[in-house]
Amino acid sequence: MVRPIVDAGTDESIWRAWPAPAGWPVLVLDDRVRTVPPLVVAPHPDDEVLGVGGLVAMLAGGVEIAVVTDGEASHPDSTVHPRAALAAIRRAETVTACGLLGVAPAAIEHLGHPDGGVVEAALVEALTGRLTPGRWCVTTWRGDGHPDHEAVGRAAEVACRRTGAILLEFPVWTWHWARPDHPDVPWHRARRVDLTGPARSAKLAAVDAFRSQVLPLGPAPADAAILPPNVLARFARPYETVFVP
Repeated sequence: MVRPIVDAGTDESIWRAWPAPAGWPVLVLDDRVRTVPPLVVAPHPDDEVLGVGGLVAMLAGGVEIAVVTDGEASHPDSTVHPRAALAAIRRAETVTACGLLGVAPAAIEHLGHPDGGVVEAALVEALTGRLTPGRWCVTTWRGDGHPDHEAVGRAAEVACRRTGAILLEFPVWTWHWARPDHPDVPWHRARRVDLTGPARSAKLAAVDAFRSQVLPLGPAPADAAILPPNVLARFARPYETVFVP
């Protein structure tokens, strides 16, 4: 269900006070995951880092990343950058950020779908060609609230059913509109990814590499930061969350 991402959202202090995550099972990183690189599918540049940057770092860069759009619509009325320029900036930021997590540029693929206009059928075909039985496909949750996040999650789910790959979904904007124990969120499928100190530090550095998102592009309201401090606080936790099948 697409939801408006407005106002400040649920404060991180509320999430931190919620005891439930301490009781979630820990996601098992077995030998297969370390020998068959997971495919991390990001709707926009930065989603892969916000959602599972620590997990990527703990796998020592042993992942492949597919970025579905270039995120060119993050500032649709920018007075500083036209869309084409912002797309190029965000592609470059992705390479820098993922490099901080140990991912080589050759392991990153930009699929070039329009930001705000993901073509699900085409994405299903693209992912089907990249997935194999038992391989992890890690992407945004189908109920995350953002239309691109949900479209990518749906396409990944279809591709996983076709190929026998394993779908793992991570929330991004859910932390904004939901609250602890929200009935629309599949908390019963949640698994916790406890981050090592180095992985958490790498993730924070990678998030900071998305300068076009964490800082204003300019003084105009249309150029405000998409990821201000109150949003970034949700991704500085010592753990990450994924929903298993």
